[in-house]
Amino acid sequence: MANESNGPVEDGDQTLKAPASEGDGPSVAGDGSHLTAALIARKLRDSGIDCEIVHPVPIDASVVRRDRVVIVLAVALLTALAWGYLLRLSADMNMGCMDMTGLRMIPSGMGLMMPAEMPWRAMEFALVFVMWTVMMVGMMTPSAAPMFLMYARVGRQTGAQSKSLSATVWFAAGYFLVWVAFALFATLVQWALERTALLDFTMASTDNVLGGFVFIAAGLYQWSRLNDLCMAQCQKPFEFVMRHGGYRREAPGCVMLGLRHGAYCVGCCWALMALLLVGGVMNVLWIVLLALLAFLERVTSMGRLIARLAGIVLVAGGAWLFSMGMS
Repeated sequence: MANESNGPVEDGDQTLKAPASEGDGPSVAGDGSHLTAALIARKLRDSGIDCEIVHPVPIDASVVRRDRVVIVLAVALLTALAWGYLLRLSADMNMGCMDMTGLRMIPSGMGLMMPAEMPWRAMEFALVFVMWTVMMVGMMTPSAAPMFLMYARVGRQTGAQSKSLSATVWFAAGYFLVWVAFALFATLVQWALERTALLDFTMASTDNVLGGFVFIAAGLYQWSRLNDLCMAQCQKPFEFVMRHGGYRREAPGCVMLGLRHGAYCVGCCWALMALLLVGGVMNVLWIVLLALLAFLERVTSMGRLIARLAGIVLVAGGAWLFSMGMS
């Protein structure tokens, strides 16, 4: 529901922003705002929703700055670790001029190889899954930073002073859990493509027809209504929190809200992530370009325009690949 001032009405599942006074003073405006909030709360209770009126609390600017520094440093460290691991894997996959005919690389950072015709073993599946998980964390963490910062700030303003950062950690855990699930799905897709010899030892597509189809599908999805709906949830962190139940203090509620936000972000970016299987899962330049595109779409005010322009480029590139494959 729309936010008209700074006093939320909240329960375990829903939070409504309603006008509220800053205190219990005798001012007419304050009394009117308080009565409006009370009326909204009563209507919610009559509908079977247990709720309470919560007044925002003043927060020290130094506390906000400290939270911001902590979250930015954590995001930067997590991103750096993820990209460091990916660079190590990429260097391991590039074995110079070594003849890789009949072999496939295992993304372990230890130069492990197996005959291409051999089925995957459990260890290889686990290593590929770890690769995809770390890749998703490295690519999506920067664009999730505004959401994490907003969640911590809302926590401070609703009086959860001692739980603001811990609640943000639980929210982030729910967010990344969705991407871990996506990484598992991507691992299964990669396994299926390798079984049908549609990926080479660099984990890039060997079929231009398939590659063209994926490019065109991703480009069309950039113009889809579903992508617009998901992107709208990701571009405005405060509206997302208010629209989906408001700030949660306890770990289960934070995780569930993080799961929901992560699901919308997967809805925005899954088609872009599928392009990794065309350009090469360990092609660092390709990973950087897709991560930058996802960041610009979700964080900048021109995100939808960027998505549509990217869609045109992807469809054109897909048509070219398709024609190359058919010739």
